[in-house]
Amino acid sequence: MNRRSFLKMGGAAVLGTGLGGCTPRLASWGGGVTPAVSLAPVLVSWDRVVRTTVGLRPHRPSGFVVRPERFDERTVIHNYGHGGAGMSLSWGTAHLATDLALDHHERRVAVIGCGITGLTTARVLQRRGFDVTIYARELPPYTTSNMSWAGFTPNSGLVSNRTPKWDAQFRRAVEIAYREHQLLVGRDYGVSWIYEYSPTDTPREGRGSDDDDRLLPSTVETSAVLLDRGQHPFPTRYALQRPTMRFEPSIYLEALMRDVLLFGGRIQVRAFDSPRDLSSLDEILVVNCTGLGAKQLFGDQELMPVKGQLTVLVPQPEIDYAVGGMLPRRDGIILGHVQQRGVWSMEVDVEERNRVMENAMRIFGSFPGGALAEGPRSASSLASSPPPVESFFDRLS
Repeated sequence: MNRRSFLKMGGAAVLGTGLGGCTPRLASWGGGVTPAVSLAPVLVSWDRVVRTTVGLRPHRPSGFVVRPERFDERTVIHNYGHGGAGMSLSWGTAHLATDLALDHHERRVAVIGCGITGLTTARVLQRRGFDVTIYARELPPYTTSNMSWAGFTPNSGLVSNRTPKWDAQFRRAVEIAYREHQLLVGRDYGVSWIYEYSPTDTPREGRGSDDDDRLLPSTVETSAVLLDRGQHPFPTRYALQRPTMRFEPSIYLEALMRDVLLFGGRIQVRAFDSPRDLSSLDEILVVNCTGLGAKQLFGDQELMPVKGQLTVLVPQPEIDYAVGGMLPRRDGIILGHVQQRGVWSMEVDVEERNRVMENAMRIFGSFPGGALAEGPRSASSLASSPPPVESFFDRLS
């Protein structure tokens, strides 16, 4: 199940009200009997919260943009507007943008933006023989990409106002990205496979009826194993177990930045406020990977923010699975799934933070032996010493 589909279920899924969205292909273990899984509970309590982060996804109702545009003697290739799927689609749209760059005679290129889209675009350009310089207002770990959920969710926030041409472009980007990510699996890049569990009372067989799920190429689907009561620790009758890819931004982005430099690239901190500022560049070929920053920089009025918010708990090395808005990383247990369209505020939404925490407490409090380290506190009890907050907004990543 992808993130978008799980959001349709909301917290009610863990209470047994059913599975919405993606309808997975079901599989069974080779031996015919699926073994019970033993999952360590996440310790959810307010005193284990280490930070809450906020980021603004660059959403376009008509989908991401990969196209060239002329500004006097310069050619700008746009590559932005991925919404909540930037981490998933980045390698795919990087290849699409590089294909357009190959039509240009120039082999020196400027990439604007140093988030996941800018870094992967720089690496693909380098592989194809380009001399690359990245220019960005902010670098990792202070980019919007560092604030992402970072699971493989290519159709997260997928829009309905699409065309057949765009759908074909999307499918190609997904297939390329899926292949590229698999080549980076390992500790060095922070890319790994883990099991994701989807608690439900009403599983169904067959391919999903959701148009967004059908749009995904069959080559990126992984079969789910259906676990019955007694084979899983969740409060629902069933749970679907499926392998999924996970990215750890604190490791992944630093590794990509290192690779850009190792292959002869350069990275400069520089801000751009209008297309006229591009005249200060030596390069006449530019790839725009500025995300939400393209709204101001290039006047894309279709761009809008979708506010995301993650609450991070103290790491637990024994947690090696994902479920219902929880994703483990080496730098912490990530609790999330906040999506607020059109919201520009970088302030933490306390109500949403409390909802996410309470949902996690319901899930993991039901685990056998999964007593919480500490029960929930009221909002008033946190007023004197709230969890630390980091708000990041990099308009050019």
